[in-house]
Amino acid sequence: MAIDPKIQAAILLHRFGFAPKAGGLAAFSRDPRAALLAELERPNAGQIVNDDLLSTGEAARATYDFRQERKAERLARRAEAEADKVAANAAKNAAAMPPAPDAKPDMAAPQMANAKPKQQPGVPQQIFLEEARARLDSALNADIGFADRLVWFWSNHFCVSADKGQVRALCGAFEREAIRPYITGKFGDMLMAVETHPAMLFYLDNARSLGPRSMAGQRRGKGLNENLAREILELHTLGVRTGYSQADVTSFAKVITGWSIVPLKQPENGGEFVFNSRMHEPGAQRVIDRDYDDRGVEQGRAVLARLAVHPATAKHIATKLARHFVADAPPQSLVDRLAKRFLASGGDLKQVSEELVVAPEAWDAPRTKMRKPSEWLVGALRATGISPSDVRPLIQAQNLLGEPLWRPPAPNGFSDDSAAWMDGLAQRLDIANQFARRTGDLIDPQAVAEASFGPLLSKDTQQTLARAESRQQAVALLLMSPEMQRR
Repeated sequence: MAIDPKIQAAILLHRFGFAPKAGGLAAFSRDPRAALLAELERPNAGQIVNDDLLSTGEAARATYDFRQERKAERLARRAEAEADKVAANAAKNAAAMPPAPDAKPDMAAPQMANAKPKQQPGVPQQIFLEEARARLDSALNADIGFADRLVWFWSNHFCVSADKGQVRALCGAFEREAIRPYITGKFGDMLMAVETHPAMLFYLDNARSLGPRSMAGQRRGKGLNENLAREILELHTLGVRTGYSQADVTSFAKVITGWSIVPLKQPENGGEFVFNSRMHEPGAQRVIDRDYDDRGVEQGRAVLARLAVHPATAKHIATKLARHFVADAPPQSLVDRLAKRFLASGGDLKQVSEELVVAPEAWDAPRTKMRKPSEWLVGALRATGISPSDVRPLIQAQNLLGEPLWRPPAPNGFSDDSAAWMDGLAQRLDIANQFARRTGDLIDPQAVAEASFGPLLSKDTQQTLARAESRQQAVALLLMSPEMQRR
């Protein structure tokens, strides 16, 4: 049975996008699937064009310069403290001596000010906030938001964490440079961009990994780091328990030794990817029943190229995509369709996304999938037409809801299962009430509900909004409604 186009338009904007922009549901009723496919066809789909944002190297060097500046400040404060100590001792010694016959106290001596000027965010935090603002604007301004949803999916799949030292200033650049340009390209190209990005090399400690028999390894006596190799196999490509062994992890870790970063103090290319042959483990390596000759950086590229089109990778990616967009336990037929297209196209992510859009299972599934906190917050802003001037309250809200921006709890990212977010409903209510207190008088909640959900709006929700004691209460109830919580 054909689905009503108005229902399809609502599913389109909630399941595949963030939520309709204010009054935007009717615009997509004619051909919802075509609207989604058209978003994938746009040039530079999902990318951010902002000349003010720093490249990876610029962000890394700016952070390094900031660290040097702070070090100089600490040394200056230490020198001042030593000088104050010397002056205090001199004053103490002078006070112990009897005054000269005509000496008088100096009443004009300057007084030390105790108040300290309020510190501004450091350079890494400034860069982080600028990137967060650009990310939010992209999601709020998109017609549907499908491309941005894909960006968020892949950014969580290939996650890095701002809690890891140098990575904080690089999170936004990582998403812009290694994720956004490839959401409609080949998975292998995205994989290569991700694994050679300084943010990932810092996060999973590969920047300092040394081959035991490499020139640097023999001289420094330091060992191999297997973090990146293990997560590439287990999380980024094949998936858990898919036919590789610990020996494969160790061999692969040796293959990608030398994948490092130009020292930050270098003014031109500091903070960018480099292959350092002095750190690279010499010799051929065997990874998952295949031998790879030592061809420098090309040895690692060859392993990644094979992993990118492996049947286990296709199944792993298809399952995660279907779980993210459709259901916690997605139909096996949908997973099979996506995996088949992935393999047939050589990992063409545009074709895989198109297969998701045209698959009947993606539209027929019940709306039981709970929005993650970030999706709920952006959906609420889009539906009500509110665009915050300051991104920091939104970042604080994500912290409260357990999904801090670019700070996943582990390399496997934030969970895509609805159950993982159920415990945060009380916090969502608190934020909904705060939102309503600040904006409730500017919003007609019943009109927003009709425009946002159309035929998906239940009678129960309509009655709940009608019985609200105030407009502010109705706004909070709307944001907490099942229609807004699930997609």
